[in-house]
Amino acid sequence: MENNRASSFMHAVVTIYAVFSAMAEADNQNSKVYIAYLGERPYEDVKLTTDSHHELLESVMGSKEKSLESMVYSYKHGFSGFAAKLTNSQAQKLARMPIVARVFPSSLYKMHTTRSWDFLGLSSSPSASSNLLHRAKMGDNVIIGVIDSGFWPESESFNDKGMGPIPSRWKGICQLGEDFNSFHCNKKVIGARWFARALIADHGEEAVFKDYLSARDNKGHGTHTASTAGGAFVRNVSYFGNRRGTLRGGAPLARLAIYKVIWSDRRLGSAADILKGIDEAIHDGVDVLSMSIGGSIPLPPDVSEWNTVAIGSFHAIARGVSVVCAGGNEGSIQQTVVNVAPWLFTVAASTIDRAFLTSITTLGDNATYLGQTFLKKDVVGKLVVMDRRCAGHLGSDIPTGGNVVLLCFIDLAMKAAASNPVMPVKQAKVVGVIYAGQHTDILGPCDVPCIHVDTHVGTKLLTYILSDEKALIRLKATRTIVGKPISSRIAYFSSRGPNSVSPGILKPDIAAPGSNIIAAVPPNHKGGDKGFAAMSGTSMATPHISGIVALIKSLRPTWSPAAIKSALITTARVEDPSGLPIFAEGSPPKVADPFDYGGGVVDANAAVDPGLIYDLGATDYIYYYMCSMGYTKAEISHLSQQKIVCPSKRASVLDLNLPTITVPALTNSTTVTRTVTNVGNLTAVYKAVIKAPPGSKVRVNPRVLVFNSNVKKISFKVKFSSTLQRNYGYSFGSLTWTDGVHLVKSPLSVRFDFF
Repeated sequence: MENNRASSFMHAVVTIYAVFSAMAEADNQNSKVYIAYLGERPYEDVKLTTDSHHELLESVMGSKEKSLESMVYSYKHGFSGFAAKLTNSQAQKLARMPIVARVFPSSLYKMHTTRSWDFLGLSSSPSASSNLLHRAKMGDNVIIGVIDSGFWPESESFNDKGMGPIPSRWKGICQLGEDFNSFHCNKKVIGARWFARALIADHGEEAVFKDYLSARDNKGHGTHTASTAGGAFVRNVSYFGNRRGTLRGGAPLARLAIYKVIWSDRRLGSAADILKGIDEAIHDGVDVLSMSIGGSIPLPPDVSEWNTVAIGSFHAIARGVSVVCAGGNEGSIQQTVVNVAPWLFTVAASTIDRAFLTSITTLGDNATYLGQTFLKKDVVGKLVVMDRRCAGHLGSDIPTGGNVVLLCFIDLAMKAAASNPVMPVKQAKVVGVIYAGQHTDILGPCDVPCIHVDTHVGTKLLTYILSDEKALIRLKATRTIVGKPISSRIAYFSSRGPNSVSPGILKPDIAAPGSNIIAAVPPNHKGGDKGFAAMSGTSMATPHISGIVALIKSLRPTWSPAAIKSALITTARVEDPSGLPIFAEGSPPKVADPFDYGGGVVDANAAVDPGLIYDLGATDYIYYYMCSMGYTKAEISHLSQQKIVCPSKRASVLDLNLPTITVPALTNSTTVTRTVTNVGNLTAVYKAVIKAPPGSKVRVNPRVLVFNSNVKKISFKVKFSSTLQRNYGYSFGSLTWTDGVHLVKSPLSVRFDFF
């Protein structure tokens, strides 16, 4: 009897063990990516922060090797956290640890080559039929004018399959030129012009010698921006072997009009040529102007080049044409944003939730690190460190005829030149270059695969070179990661506010994806793959906003440019989809503020129903901006058909009815006025929610706005009072009007000045 009981007991134990083993095995097979958010960085040293992530993950995974294998991404600059592939039980164990603030699963979405549009909630999938893209009929018959370097007409992004007749209101032409005929325009690209007279007059014919004297694009910038804004659907696109998907523009059924004003030899355009392009675009009947151009630094209003874009675009908006401009690529330095006139829609650049990851394995000690690149297949080579200029190697032990991977430490100033390195190792085949620096998300074209890693990884690789005579490493083929493991940020190259021309006008206005954006280019483009390439810059962010503006114009044709701009700014996101704040890359990284992204990162679907808008007309810009900025009587008299005279007492630029409020010099108190227009439910009650900038008190009068069939516009005052008695710089807050459904959020920026 006892033997039978023992036998039964052992059988039960074996059965239970087998069940739990099967459950554990199933759990392992069902692992997925989770994000562990740990809050503020525990250390200033990013190496210590990263090491703490690995130690924490190792305690869950059971070994260092499994921790390295599981880690997807380490968040170590602006905040502390990591993304890792975990089972459900491992994620629960991690969440129970006191040091962990939050653990949540990440959903990995199907990669589209133009991932940025899905990231913005504008999927073209039939299952997403309620989003703005579908409601606006994909921008059908809206005309986007692109002022840039031309376009490559043979690109599939400009095919007109399935498009209807050209809108009868179109007045443009298809201008003939070098290797360009009238048949290069179609029902997608309905017009094309080119302007080079002023450039040739000033700099001679050599300024355009290496370019086509036509609307044909030679280098790819204009092709890329035009296809991003309104390119047609192109199926089955793969970029350097990454997952295949569909490439398209933001408004794929919109019409495009091309205005070539930038020429490839110097990549510059004459102010006069640019102004002519704007003038012709207004004439031709465009609805939106997309201008990914601008100076390197802001210029005062008495400089003609500044007036070219500012004044030319003023005439465009006075006729209902929205003008969208790049904010500049001068990095994370303050007061570098360009295109700062208040009627312009000035765009900052953000990253998206996508990374092109490659594993870097040091074969001598079997350590693995992550970098970003486009690498089609695995390669193995000897790791060799370059000198500070990335122009020569250190040491002479180079294998003759063998593969070499170069390691180069770079700073931001060298980043642009680093995509075209000098290859000094003549006796070996260079199969890759690893660039170690603070920023790893800009993947430019290279002669050989360029792998971008942070300085911490670069230091680890340098230590490996010094400790291992062979120093062999393996670079794995790129794998694409999308979704929550990769948080969006304001890109380090994106120019920042405050506005150096008029500090009372917040710039930039909004942020949109501008990092590693894949779109069409000419077939000869360096770094391109079968007519497509990844580019980065606020030039790439600009056509994202242009495409969205086209969609809103299609659905809200009576809205003014200011109304559309207001709707986008007041509904923009300041948090990523997980609820964490958006960070801005820089030295050091930080939580983003209005000088980084204006109202925030664009949320197109929310913008179509903003509830309230801050509207403006041409006369408002004249009275409240131009008069206060000292524009001459002659200039102002030419800005409107009306007889406008500036008042003897200048109006305050702070009262310009923008959806943002910036007080650049608060001493004791300042009061500003705003007016909102109800574009939501006919009957609505909005209440003010105030988040005062630290160091100030903010009062709104009235605090409740009641709208009905007779009351569609209401004015209110905002009083700022300082609680400080010293200079403090800028601080930030917000004013949000809400009816329980809509959140109409305006950023507040205040600088305390007692001198």
